[in-house]
Amino acid sequence: MTGQKQSLGRWGEERAAEYLETKGYEILGKNIRTGYGEIDLLARQGAILVFVEVKARNSLAYGHPEESVSLTKQQHMADTAESYLQIHPELHGDWRVDVIAVRRRKNQAPEILHFENALSE
Repeated sequence: MTGQKQSLGRWGEERAAEYLETKGYEILGKNIRTGYGEIDLLARQGAILVFVEVKARNSLAYGHPEESVSLTKQQHMADTAESYLQIHPELHGDWRVDVIAVRRRKNQAPEILHFENALSE
């Protein structure tokens, strides 16, 4: 990943974490690696563990950020979450995967869209 994309990704993850905290979520971790991939944010909403995929964009030239979460990516996200839970059995209970789309806008607050329980059945 290029430095510019990494910088945008980190920026988006920070905005997403701040957003979740304002909604009452507790951030438990960031950029957590498992054998299946990386979890951008790990949070707790009450008793529910929330694995969060963050997608950030500077513009809509390549579509909305959330449009980049394909069915393959969704399966990868589920596999990564399940892998993490196997490593951490103390975190038993309900869990879900959310997607947060963040769009940087010039001279305006970022646009943030939160998709709860974002995996397709």
